[in-house]
Amino acid sequence: MKRSRPLVVVIGLAVAGLVMLAWTQTWFTVHLDHSAAVVKTVDADGATVVPQYTAVAIASLALFLALTIAGRVVRVVLAVVQVLLGVAVVVTGAAALSDPVAAARSAVGSVAGVSDIGAVRQVVTSVDVSVWPVVGIIGGVLAALLGVAVLFLQRSWPGPSRRYGDAATPGSASATDVTATHPDGGPTPVGTGARTPVVRDAVVDWDDLSAGVDPTAADVVDGRARTTDAVGSSERRPTGDAIDHEEHREQH
Repeated sequence: MKRSRPLVVVIGLAVAGLVMLAWTQTWFTVHLDHSAAVVKTVDADGATVVPQYTAVAIASLALFLALTIAGRVVRVVLAVVQVLLGVAVVVTGAAALSDPVAAARSAVGSVAGVSDIGAVRQVVTSVDVSVWPVVGIIGGVLAALLGVAVLFLQRSWPGPSRRYGDAATPGSASATDVTATHPDGGPTPVGTGARTPVVRDAVVDWDDLSAGVDPTAADVVDGRARTTDAVGSSERRPTGDAIDHEEHREQH
């Protein structure tokens, strides 16, 4: 039962193709009165008789393709929609088959110059029905039955495959929720920017620039920002002119 999904999808695509094929074929051959029309016969194909078939068939094709990746809830919804599509095919095909003259009215009117259904019936002498209306109706019945089958079979189908796994998975070294121990004792997320911001003084930075010291040079060690010859750090080791400048600044 778990492997029934590919089979159902293939059958569904075949049924939708059958409905589409019936839509392209001649359904009725209408014989006209010689005195009322310049032609003796008119062929009415499925596109003229049941124009809804093309939309229903395309929707059914897309539906069965969606079943290959859909989850359980979506599969139930798609199955119900498929049943409705099959019923629509059956209803429209049966309606056309029950009254071929009305179904072929547009085809007859284009050659006889009439559009009223009463006038169309007057110029029609007989109608030959092909096998394709029955084929279309059978396709609709199969489509509806497949929808019902999906409702029951989808319970045993596996969920959608995850071709690309999530980065944050339990036990994964690259997961964003993995934490490391901060030097102060607290947990620090790995890869989330464990750098400690350095509080800087604009006046001191300006003085360091004047003394030829780069206040922005900094190294990050074990998640802490450590400045080397940078302002605002207790680890800065001023030398040369910087020492004289510091003494001059303290005098002021």
